[in-house]
Amino acid sequence: MPYIDGKLASGERPLRREHQHWFVLVADARYGILAIVAAIVLLILRGAARTSGSFDSIIGFVVLALVVGGLAYIGWQVLRWLNEEFVVTTRRVLQMEGVLNKQLVDSSLEKINDAILTQSIFGRIFGFGDLDILTASESGISRLRMLKDADGFKRAMLEAKHELELELSGARPLPSPPLRASTGPSSGPAPAPSAAPPSEAPRRTEMTPDELTRTLASLADLRDRGAISPEEYEAKKADILRRL
Repeated sequence: MPYIDGKLASGERPLRREHQHWFVLVADARYGILAIVAAIVLLILRGAARTSGSFDSIIGFVVLALVVGGLAYIGWQVLRWLNEEFVVTTRRVLQMEGVLNKQLVDSSLEKINDAILTQSIFGRIFGFGDLDILTASESGISRLRMLKDADGFKRAMLEAKHELELELSGARPLPSPPLRASTGPSSGPAPAPSAAPPSEAPRRTEMTPDELTRTLASLADLRDRGAISPEEYEAKKADILRRL
């Protein structure tokens, strides 16, 4: 099981996973690539020049060290690249990095105010971009550099934030009640529907008092954090109370 999946809260689901573009891997592994290129150059020069046996042995050891060291460095950078992951869940945006020592940074969706996508011409051609996340707090994820399919990641994040706000505010539309099927043929005109007594009138919502209290508390928390304005808070509160 991936490391991030083991850190999710109860009921939290991952919606989108992305890595940085492979250009980042090439840039981080440049020293290992240069070491292998230098080893190839040394082999070519040794074959073209006449050298003594002892000098050949020294060059051989240098070439071996460059190749082994370069491959080890490239392998380590590949592991780092594979273990740096960005995930959108139903509650948060997470950034994980580290091969042996893990570091996990997250930002709650309710604290995210907006996201700014920056793409150069090469980013549009090769499918990567920088994503700046604007939050209501100073901590958390602030910039995702050279993220693969950054535009799709941004859309998934904002859609998850919208769904979470609907869930917390109780504004998600309720399903319509099923129609009652007829139990037999009618022998005459259907009687006019009589008004139901007030005590038997169907309620328009199934929210319990505890659910109502939690929903209003979540709305107030969004308002206090600056995720919604006081006017939006009052409008959503009035809409929930009208459903009772």
